[in-house]
Amino acid sequence: MEPRNNMTFFILLGLTQNPKEQKVLSVTFLLFYIFTVVGNLLIVVTITLSKTLNSPMYFFLASLSSIDIIYSSSISPRLISDLFFGYNTISFQSCMMQLFTEHFFGASEISLLLVMAYDRYVAICKPLHYLVIMRQSVCVVLLVASWIGGFLHSAIQLSTVYRLSFCGPNVIDHFICDMFPLLKLVCADTYVTSILVVANGGLICSISFLLLLISYGVIFHSLKNLSQEGKRKAFQTCVSHITVVICFFVPSIFINVRPAKTFPIDKSLSVFYTIISPMLNPVIYSLRNSELTNAMKKLWGKSYYVKQ
Repeated sequence: MEPRNNMTFFILLGLTQNPKEQKVLSVTFLLFYIFTVVGNLLIVVTITLSKTLNSPMYFFLASLSSIDIIYSSSISPRLISDLFFGYNTISFQSCMMQLFTEHFFGASEISLLLVMAYDRYVAICKPLHYLVIMRQSVCVVLLVASWIGGFLHSAIQLSTVYRLSFCGPNVIDHFICDMFPLLKLVCADTYVTSILVVANGGLICSISFLLLLISYGVIFHSLKNLSQEGKRKAFQTCVSHITVVICFFVPSIFINVRPAKTFPIDKSLSVFYTIISPMLNPVIYSLRNSELTNAMKKLWGKSYYVKQ
């Protein structure tokens, strides 16, 4: 597939043009990125090594943390480097690759959050059939389906924009290559393209969010059938999931479910769901999940004393 233009590079305006502010943001995002990688890696390793965290819920949680690491790594390192060194150009091919990876891992995370909601629905509403329905082979299929869904979404987005004609200017008013800022640079009518982008991104995101709200509504309605201890544990788990869902979906929906226009707040919202949300996920799940917290203390406390 060949692009239909002679555009070789774009200029990213980034978050600010002030050199001092760029340095401060660079250090801040570096700390965020380190915390994201360490926090999510801690969850992955803990779940992998722990003998008690072997339920499907933790399998999906480890998968979510893995996606967060890769998702953040596809955006943060370049942003940190550009801010620190003041380098703001990106080649056309690198821009398309960044667009693909951003939507691939973002859509994969959306799909996985749906799977996690289904897992909680089965665990709480059909507890006697949970291990039969959510057996290992089914969990693997659901995880693979999440990745396939993310790939298909990203491939459609990339194919939509890749063959458009860019004739200048080549300045992108953003810190990443994203759909709407790129469409502003196309030298043709983008009305139909915008509809396709909104349908593939915004509509899917909105439907997924609605399904998640419905599923958790059903789950909370079913809590009345549980014991007090069961209600407490289920409530803690579901609140963690809902918090993550809101943090990820609300800014995503605002950006994608609208005409192909850009607003000043878009950059801040993009920072939230591409950088801050992956950093907050391990904190949210650790604070609201006593089993995971205890497993971390047991595993890493044992490792500390062994070294001593």
